[in-house]
Amino acid sequence: MRNKRAWFAFPYVIWMALFVVIPIVIMAVYAFTVTDPVTNAALPTLDNFTGMGSYLPIFLRSFRLAVVATLVCLLIGYPLSYWMAKEGPRFQRLAMALIMLPMWMNFLLRTYSWMSILENNGLLNQLFRAIGLLNLLGVDHIQMIGTPGAVVLGMVYNYLPFMILPIYSVIVKLDGSLVEAARDLGADGVRVFRKVIFPLSLPGILSGVTMVFVPSVSTFAISTLLGGGAQQTMLGDLIEQQFLGGAYNPHLGAAISMVMMVIVVVCMVVMNHFGEGEEQAVIL
Repeated sequence: MRNKRAWFAFPYVIWMALFVVIPIVIMAVYAFTVTDPVTNAALPTLDNFTGMGSYLPIFLRSFRLAVVATLVCLLIGYPLSYWMAKEGPRFQRLAMALIMLPMWMNFLLRTYSWMSILENNGLLNQLFRAIGLLNLLGVDHIQMIGTPGAVVLGMVYNYLPFMILPIYSVIVKLDGSLVEAARDLGADGVRVFRKVIFPLSLPGILSGVTMVFVPSVSTFAISTLLGGGAQQTMLGDLIEQQFLGGAYNPHLGAAISMVMMVIVVVCMVVMNHFGEGEEQAVIL
């Protein structure tokens, strides 16, 4: 019977091998090789990694903006998730529909809509001009497109549901008797939240942080459209340039992808370890 059940996992194993394992192996081969210009043979080398130092500002910018976007999503998403979890089922269904509504539209379409809002003659600048704010400031427009703030705004708008949903799913399932017990022992609202609710909701927070940080640090469409091209180049843009742009160098692109993948995996392991420690502290 056990062997028969194992056959049900066979399609998943094939899927993982074709679309996860094999692409990673190909990426590793490209990262540690270089094409000989004479023979077109792949030669082993570490030059793809040693020559990566010139792209350090792009690495720092990518992680800085991803961290800022993740923190903003957390500051917005946690109170909203907590509020939703404390309301009735009807309100929760309505709020969930409103949160998921933008996700039903195409990702690029949502990003393009922010371009029409933030550009120099966009909706926001037209509004500021109509109320006289631009005349008061003595400028023709407020520069919003092509700035780090525009990139962060685009990431927050697109990835905020990925922060709200896991936190909400954890808070809504918390055992109310734990809160009642804490109040019976004399804890006020702030202490109940700090000692009971927040630690128990930490798995949802870590899931949300991971789900927002990983796509944020590797994004390229948002930074390209809202960041003004080369002005706010991020790791995703750099990798795309190596594979599809004029600076065609798939070996360097694969090396950057591997470094980014390792850094993201390390961050995820650290966050998961931190979350397990917090859970054990609450149990004790």
